[in-house]
Amino acid sequence: MAEVTGKTDFKVGDDTYQTWYKIVGDLATETRPLVVLHGGPGIPHDYMTPLVEIHNKYNIPVIFYDQIGIGLSVFEGVAEKPKEFWTVDLFMDELDNLLVHLGVQNGFDLLGHSWGAMLGAHYASHRHPAGLKHLVLTSGAPSMALWEKSTRQLLNALPADVRETLEKHEREGTTDNPEYQQAMGIFYEKHVCRTPWPKELKTTFAAMMQNPTVYSTMIGPSEFTITGTLKPWSCLEQIHTITTPTLVTNGANDEAQDVCVSPFFHRIPHVKWAQFSQRHLPFLEEEDQARYFQVVAEFLTYP
Repeated sequence: MAEVTGKTDFKVGDDTYQTWYKIVGDLATETRPLVVLHGGPGIPHDYMTPLVEIHNKYNIPVIFYDQIGIGLSVFEGVAEKPKEFWTVDLFMDELDNLLVHLGVQNGFDLLGHSWGAMLGAHYASHRHPAGLKHLVLTSGAPSMALWEKSTRQLLNALPADVRETLEKHEREGTTDNPEYQQAMGIFYEKHVCRTPWPKELKTTFAAMMQNPTVYSTMIGPSEFTITGTLKPWSCLEQIHTITTPTLVTNGANDEAQDVCVSPFFHRIPHVKWAQFSQRHLPFLEEEDQARYFQVVAEFLTYP
């Protein structure tokens, strides 16, 4: 299995940053590559590496990258950047820059997970890239209001003592308290991924905890208390303009409940919706992995 890693310069105003990427497969073949958008924002790509199975089984080149400010694309002074720096346009510009650097801008597929699905939907509905041939939106939402509605419903369904612990520490700004972390573990177990977590997911969360700037600035303290710059974000009124064939997925116990993903299905003209049996990470859950890879690959290779 051929793997190539590298970095490309990404210029923002007068400053130049670097985007780290990894290519699994050969971009010189005639097979259209799949570009993977990780979640967060501010959660690096590591947890999505099981998607190499798309290459292993179907010979589709897969491109991973860490978005600016996190993982292998972190930069000195990231914590000092003003909140106005971290915008959806910044990440769309970074994606465009990477596509051009790799020479795939005229023919590529896009798979976004969680925040990555939000970014992918915004990108497809605002920039309408001619080279985008297939779009996969896994466990995302077309607005942060819908995301918060979904996760709040799940929060309210938790045992009262767990919910009260989470709300208390978020209200008091003590989310580093072990009591809070234990309560969040219960939410994650029910709606993100069962324990023990795979090593890829542990690596991802360790990197976010080490460098929480992007997540805390754009989201806030947690998935159900959105106080960051993304709080007013929405592309709900634009997704009907997406002309790219689109696959939407979520899990039965996903934090992205149907209230999040159903607008994609009802508003995007050429769309398919597949639901899996488990939580937020179908490519990591043993019960869903094989079917997820098959559904995605069949969608990407459909004429």
